[in-house]
Amino acid sequence: MNLAYGRTGLEVELPDAADVTVVEPTYVPGLPDQAAALRRALQEPIACPPLRELAGPAEQIGIAFSDITRPTPNDLMLPILLDELTHVPAENITLFNGTGTHRPNTEEELRGMLGDGVVDRYRILQNDADDRASHVLVGTTGRGPGPGGNDIWLHRAFVACDVKILTGFIEPHFFAGFSGGGKAVMPGLALLETVMRNHSAQHLDHPRTRWGIREGNPLWEEIHEAAAMIAPTFLLNVTLNRDHEITGVFAGDWEEAHAQGCRFVKETAMVPVDHPFDIVITSNSGYPLDLNVYQSVKGMSAAAQVVKEGGSIIVAAECWDGIPDHGDYGRLLSETDSIASLLETVRDPACKRQDTWQGHIHGLVSQRADVYFYSHHLTDEQIQDALLIPCHTIEETVTTLLERYGPEAATCVLPEGPQTVPYVRAA
Repeated sequence: MNLAYGRTGLEVELPDAADVTVVEPTYVPGLPDQAAALRRALQEPIACPPLRELAGPAEQIGIAFSDITRPTPNDLMLPILLDELTHVPAENITLFNGTGTHRPNTEEELRGMLGDGVVDRYRILQNDADDRASHVLVGTTGRGPGPGGNDIWLHRAFVACDVKILTGFIEPHFFAGFSGGGKAVMPGLALLETVMRNHSAQHLDHPRTRWGIREGNPLWEEIHEAAAMIAPTFLLNVTLNRDHEITGVFAGDWEEAHAQGCRFVKETAMVPVDHPFDIVITSNSGYPLDLNVYQSVKGMSAAAQVVKEGGSIIVAAECWDGIPDHGDYGRLLSETDSIASLLETVRDPACKRQDTWQGHIHGLVSQRADVYFYSHHLTDEQIQDALLIPCHTIEETVTTLLERYGPEAATCVLPEGPQTVPYVRAA
């Protein structure tokens, strides 16, 4: 079978005697004319007027788009969206790269993501979560990890725009329920302090801060509340299949369009299984989602939904970007000698470091199961420093684990990683 790995995939041959269940999302073919579907959705949106009618020629337009870590087809979506704004001078339109707490994208990456025509014509601003001066306080949420809620600091220039357009793609998210929607605003265009309070240990330990859950998920509900503070004008979200083809377009009112997209994704990407498994093999959905270990925590988390307590997870992720070197995630892992001490660190209210949320989920998964990691870009030392177990070949690792768990051991494979979110069906 082929696991989504980098750009080319990874062929894996499991032992014939293994009891293997392959879990994949319901395959939805790409729309026959994706460009036409985008144009139609912009002109016939959900619960609001067409985009062209919402943006006046004298207004300042801000368009938030997702960064290199997401497979959003920006090169298709943004030119078509911008075609609906031809009555607005180009100098009145700014594109905002919602990097959240990630590194800035290089010019080469931006050109690859957006196309030369868009990069050369429009002003592009990238979120710098460490730069308070480029953010403005827009309000305080009524909820939060501590008393008084969360102060919401968002990109000053985006907040100042008359028309605010959110773009992105929708998939199940390991702690925000679903991607897309208000996530373009927070964490996409937020100050680090705001993101850290939202991604707090208290929120992450909540039983409803999980895949596919919005209502009752305190982390998602705060994201929604934060986005509502700046009253987004319009949303353009898409859903994708394993070939990164657009399967659905959800455009219009930012709340209703996202809700419809989430319902569609839940029906196609979340798959019930009858029982948990001794071994779960997962990818991190291939390029660009498997660019580093930080992002691959999503694949670990998807596998953890159906692994037995004390079982094993095998993750295959290319990780051309390493652990990575930027941010605090790698340092949090290398500075501790056990999963228990990692969780103690990230749960400490005095810990104000970036990326604690990823370390937290990493710790919760590793507390449940052994996590083996395959990547031809990482050394054994790098993998061990990340509190993971090196896997030299998936076939050999599975053979060894079958000897540990016995001939009746059950194995599950998620070839598309977190594009599929399995869950154990209620008895």
